[in-house]
This record gives sequence, C-alpha cells and structure tokens, in this order.
Amino acid sequence: MNLSSLSASSLPLVPYGWDADRESEFAPYAGQGLLPGRVVRVDRGQCDVVTADGVVRADTEFVVPRDPMKVVCTGDWVALDPEGGDPRYVRSLLPRRTAFVRSTSSKRSEGQILAANVDHAVIAVSLAAELDLGRIERFLALAWESGAQPVVVLTKADLVPDAVTTAHLVADAEAAAPGVQVLAVSAERGEGMDVLAALLGGGTSVLLGQSGAGKSTLANALAGADIMDVHAVRDIDGKGRHTTTTRNLLVLPAGGVLIDTPGLRGVGLYDAEAGVGQVFAEIEALAEGCRFHDCAHDAEPGCAVMAALDEGTLAPRRLDSYRKLLRENQRLAARTDARLRDEMRRVWKMRGAQGRAAMEAKRGRLR
Repeated sequence: MNLSSLSASSLPLVPYGWDADRESEFAPYAGQGLLPGRVVRVDRGQCDVVTADGVVRADTEFVVPRDPMKVVCTGDWVALDPEGGDPRYVRSLLPRRTAFVRSTSSKRSEGQILAANVDHAVIAVSLAAELDLGRIERFLALAWESGAQPVVVLTKADLVPDAVTTAHLVADAEAAAPGVQVLAVSAERGEGMDVLAALLGGGTSVLLGQSGAGKSTLANALAGADIMDVHAVRDIDGKGRHTTTTRNLLVLPAGGVLIDTPGLRGVGLYDAEAGVGQVFAEIEALAEGCRFHDCAHDAEPGCAVMAALDEGTLAPRRLDSYRKLLRENQRLAARTDARLRDEMRRVWKMRGAQGRAAMEAKRGRLR
C-alpha cells in the first residue's frame, strides 16, 4: 500500500485495514467534520469503534434501518461524531466490500450479518469429534457467497493419534472443499499456526464454527495473548459452551485483524445459490453435459451427473449434500417470492409425473 496517499490523521487505522479507497469513500464525511473508524464490537444499540485516537463508545441510533441486513456490524467502517459529543453517534456506514450472512431462525426470509468487510472466512472444525463434511460444505457455501476466500482449519490436531490419520482427515476435508486450503493445526502445541498466521496476515478474517471447535483458543494463539475466555468442552457430548458471546475484532501481531464470533449451532443458508455451486463445482461441471438444461439429476434420460454416480466418479454423499443445500436455499427464497413458489410447485408436479411414468414403463418391461 502507498501510505503517502493517505492523510496523516488516518495512518493509525492502517493496521485495521484502512486504505486509499476507504480514504476516498470517506472524503464527503471528512468535509462534514466526521471521523473515520472501524467497529470492533456491537452490543445493545451501542458499539466500540477504533479511531485514530483509540477506541471510543458510540450510539447507533441514527443507523438503525428496518432492513436487518443494513444494521451496524463488527467489521463495518463508519463515520463518527468528533470528540465532544455525549453521547457520540455513528452517523453513517461506508459501503461494505463483503458480508458474511446466514439466515435467521425467523419464519420470515431474513438474513443476519455476522461480519463485514472480510477477506478470509476461517472455518474452524474440531478433530476431537467425527468430521462433519456436510457442515463444512454448508459453511463453505456461505463463505463463497460472502465474497471472502474460505479457509478450513482442522483444530485440536494434537488429539489425533498419528500423522497418517491426520492426513486422511485432511484429505476428506479437501474432497469436500475444492479450491480451498485445508490446514490441520494444534493451538495448544503451536503446530501449523505459523502457516495460518502468514495466510491471514494483511487482511481481515472472520473465525467461524460450532461451540467447542476451539475458536477462542485459536484466536488467542493468533493474537499471542489470552484475550478470549476458553472453557473445556463437555465430556458427555463433546460440545462446548458459548465462551464468546459477541463478535470482537482483534489486531494480530503477524498482521491483519481477526473477527471472532460466537459458536454457531445453526447455519442456515441465505441467498447462497452461487456459493453452493462453487462448493460443488464438479457437479455443476458435470451438469453442463446433461441432455436437458433443467435436469434435476434424478430420473431424466441423458443425465451426466447420474452417469458419473453410476460410474463411481461422483460420491453419493456429495450429490446428496448438493441436493439438500439447493433445496434449502430454494425454500428460503420462496418464502418471500410468490412466483418462485408457484414455479417450484409446477416443477415438483412435473417431476412427480415423470417419475410415475418412468415407474410404469419399468413395470411394463418387467411383465
């Protein structure tokens, strides 16, 4: 980065990700006497914002839209009141470059932003439990959709009995994460942490995963200090407790910043069709060879996907996971789109009729 293009007052924000493009975006607010800052924590209508003069507490009253996708989030760059106001207010948000979003548990089709302006989405998966490839694929779909580069980090590698087993687990994760780097690390022993720190240096990363995945231990190891509380997982089921209850932004000594998030029990897709397609790139590539462009990869003649399944070049688990995530994403979209609901009903009826016709034809051949 060419630091000479930045104003002297904004240089302290460079370690947090400030650059010349942000400086240009902020120019209109600078003319109003407002200050730039990055949100490091949000809590009950207020947030902690790091500025050139340090961290300040600010009220978000003026940036509370009806759209939950536009609420202030950890990682946002904001325009802030200058010193002197009590309370100080966030007056505006700068444009987001990326946003990691999941669906809420609400029956309405709403998204929840977990982190904004992220370069790397670090998906932490504990090797202390059986590897859940389907969950990895789910996280990856959301990560690709966010615009960030995903990284799968298999934590607690010190609990795996030998290097051969670790290599097999890494290979399994790689098969579920085409185009994504997979690292096995032990934060307790420091194994693999130098590679991860170098990978995350110079950008913003968000740390994601279930409770008990070792995210807080990983965050402490990357930060070089015991910043996040760490609790042991429960022996009865291997699950952790929510030691992180808010999203916090930490500066890393090797460069870059890290947003640590609470453990996620539910990871619903939100408008992630492109992300699903990227996770299952091999299936999408096969589908281009199907006879029909709207092939459901089920009972249609000339289906290249089913042919690969029969030949053993496509794993059944991958196809099942692909179908599951696509269906979930379509159901979510249909909640608020009446035309899409009608189209889905039409397609389901048509496929049902095709299936019945195929079954009747099969019975006729067997007679």
